[in-house]
Amino acid sequence: RACQNGAMSYRVRGHLGGLRPYSPGKPIEELRREKGLDRIVKLASNENPLGGSPMAIEAMKKAAESVHFYPDASAHSLRMALAEHAGCPPECIVMGNGSDELIHLLGLAFLDGPETELVMGSPSFVRYDAAAGLGAAKLTHVPLDADWRHDIDAMAAACSPQTKLVFVANPNNPTGTIISQAEADHLADSIPAGALLVLDEAYAEFAVGSNAADGLGMTRRGAPVAVLRTFSKAFGLAGIRVGWGVFPAEVAQALERVREPFNVNSLAQAAAIAALQDHEFLKESIRVNREGGATIAAHAGSLGLACVEGWANFVCVEVGDGQRVAEALLNEGVIVRSGHVLGMPKHIRVSIGTAEEIEFYCEALGRVMAGVAA
Repeated sequence: RACQNGAMSYRVRGHLGGLRPYSPGKPIEELRREKGLDRIVKLASNENPLGGSPMAIEAMKKAAESVHFYPDASAHSLRMALAEHAGCPPECIVMGNGSDELIHLLGLAFLDGPETELVMGSPSFVRYDAAAGLGAAKLTHVPLDADWRHDIDAMAAACSPQTKLVFVANPNNPTGTIISQAEADHLADSIPAGALLVLDEAYAEFAVGSNAADGLGMTRRGAPVAVLRTFSKAFGLAGIRVGWGVFPAEVAQALERVREPFNVNSLAQAAAIAALQDHEFLKESIRVNREGGATIAAHAGSLGLACVEGWANFVCVEVGDGQRVAEALLNEGVIVRSGHVLGMPKHIRVSIGTAEEIEFYCEALGRVMAGVAA
């Protein structure tokens, strides 16, 4: 049958119409076509400005020689390496095509109609919303507090007997703020029996030295907690999509039943194993991130702009009208995320780049804010 728009009404699940497709940052080439600019800096997608781990890249090159074979469906070697890294049993680790897939799998395993509920802070990562939407579940947003932190008491109070999943990004995206160990323990103790507290620690490596909760330690103590991690950020492997999580054994078994086979490809498995050993690259990623974040915050202060105190690889800068400033920065060749799509309309979210990229951004923001004030 010929493909014709509007020729037939297909019987897809009706509630899917309420889901919003994920909106990524604008690609560099798209902006170059639109504006005809010579230099463009992308600080919108929280990518590692140093590139990928060199050891991981070499491992992928070697693994490419065997690309005609299917990958290890259980990712055995990688799970063993992660078990040693995290200090947890390998049977509690589940691999994902990015941690996004693990969020999706949790929704499949726990959420089944409006009698089930997902509780999350707001604003936070939009894929939690999607997990609830795909499961046609009740979604309860709990506003962040005045400092853009998760309101743990309010989240605990929002839970009901129908609550199955409670998501906390720690550090949070898009704010970068963290919750402490005491707060995480309180929330884990407050959720109903049979529910799961999911600590999404995609940016955890950048929070070393803070008072952020130790999610992996909570899993080792047997708390009703799952921890999600990724190789996309500090390890610089966003393009090959490797996520992993530590779950209670019963939950891990359920996720393995709904997980697609071969969801982490052979190049990605080899790269992740190597990246875990590339301690110098990780150390340098954290150093560059700390210094770059301090530069962005100091420059914002010089313009009279406030920043959210965060521990991720981005900075949220309050500029008054996030959409207007983000669009003006595009004309300057700088791509950032407007807060209006993130639940922070007065802010822009600026990924931390190299020193040269940050200098280019700071000069551009100075010109933009001068124009806004004129």
